[in-house]
Amino acid sequence: MKLNQIADRPGARKTRQRIGRGIGSGVGKTGGRGGKGQTARSGVRIKGFEGGQMPLHRRLPKRGFNNVFAKKLNEVNLGRVQAAIDSGHLHVEAGGEVDVALLVNAGVLRRAHDGVRLLGDGELKTKVSFVVYGASKSAVAAVEKLGGSVRVLAKKPEPAAEEPKGKNAKRLLAEARGEKPKGEPAAAPAEKPKGEKSKAPAEGKKPAAQQAAPKGDKKPQTSGKGGKPEKGKNPE
Repeated sequence: MKLNQIADRPGARKTRQRIGRGIGSGVGKTGGRGGKGQTARSGVRIKGFEGGQMPLHRRLPKRGFNNVFAKKLNEVNLGRVQAAIDSGHLHVEAGGEVDVALLVNAGVLRRAHDGVRLLGDGELKTKVSFVVYGASKSAVAAVEKLGGSVRVLAKKPEPAAEEPKGKNAKRLLAEARGEKPKGEPAAAPAEKPKGEKSKAPAEGKKPAAQQAAPKGDKKPQTSGKGGKPEKGKNPE
């Protein structure tokens, strides 16, 4: 090796970019220094900025939502499982169960996520017992046809009780809970035996002390102011 043959690595020394040499160079006109102010022209919007007013992308309505409770599941078809068994990556032991961890170790899935859902596409030729988060009806039928089983981990939603509707809905709900509905009239008092007589005075009748005076005793009739008799007339 000679001194004139010594060189740095390729790409270590780059040629300086010449700016301001025309539009074709990519850095012509202003030479990469930009314009004066907001490009020195009216009506320019830089990255959606509209001079302080609400930008267009914030004035438009939004659509859709993100379900934070949704589970991220892997989908595996029966044909993919059978291919892993034929290639020797997935070993199915007698009486053993195939779950998401076993599928990840066999290379069928990359990550476990929240579980796996078994689908019925493809042909399964081996008796396998699956433990999965969910499975389609066709997949369950194909596995059970070969003598295998599918254990689903997802909880089945309980059917909601039908609530009564209409003007008597509140009363029916209260009766179902064993409560007394509001606004219901009080229960009638129990009837007394015929032989017993109540000691309380009958309704509509006043005691003897409060009864009206005899008809013969009349109060003098008065007329005039203050109830005084008029002059020249004697009360009867």
